[in-house]
Amino acid sequence: MGSMLRFVCLILIGCLVACGLSKPPNPSLLTVSAAANLQAVLPMMGERWERTTGAAIGARSRIAFNFGSTGQLAQQIERGAAVDLFLAADQGFIEDLDRKGLMVSETKMVYALGRIVMWQRADSPLHLERLADLTQSAVQRVAIANPNHAPYGIAAREALESVGIWNELQPKLILGENIQQAQHYAETGNVDVAIAALSLSINRPGHWTLIAAELHTPLTQMLAIPRNAPHPELAQSFADLIMGEEGRSLLTAHGFALPPVTSP
Repeated sequence: MGSMLRFVCLILIGCLVACGLSKPPNPSLLTVSAAANLQAVLPMMGERWERTTGAAIGARSRIAFNFGSTGQLAQQIERGAAVDLFLAADQGFIEDLDRKGLMVSETKMVYALGRIVMWQRADSPLHLERLADLTQSAVQRVAIANPNHAPYGIAAREALESVGIWNELQPKLILGENIQQAQHYAETGNVDVAIAALSLSINRPGHWTLIAAELHTPLTQMLAIPRNAPHPELAQSFADLIMGEEGRSLLTAHGFALPPVTSP
């Protein structure tokens, strides 16, 4: 009888210890693929989302960003990458994925309108006021994002074509994989000037000149949730933050124009 009681007590103690040492639920990791021109502003939104979302689901939520050119990110989604939310620099890529049945159509939202600029280091001796100035002999290298898959590179090419200097500039052009890399080339002095995103240039030391919006197709930036998103509800909560007052304020501070607010 005594040995049986001791056996039962040991089992109960083991259960209590196991309960006491059990780990809290694993945090949810939200994976967000985003255009490179959002690299300065989106982490700020991510920090705010992490602080406000954890308590709501009973475990600490985290967010991981995958920045790159919109075209390459779209290809990753098409190949089955597990992405919770996709923020494109051009709505055309999301519309194309949606036509292929890869996006949740009702989650598509235009969140910002982008602009391109000519950007130079603060110590640059060049004084460039218009795109035609890029043909000067003093300008030896010009960086743009690769127009084969980067919307901001496409806009740069269209602007250069609009003023008639695209072909002339071919020997000078250095292509970055995305708009962030084009900006980096200029910041490090590897090129004289970059046609960059206003969102990456506005809060950095240097000289920038806004390129007229009518010279290129509008950079209408759209977000949506992929159909295979592991955490669609969390993705929607982050999308709501981006589209809300706080998110729109941060986008404005980083040089984005905003679409009008639509009623539900």
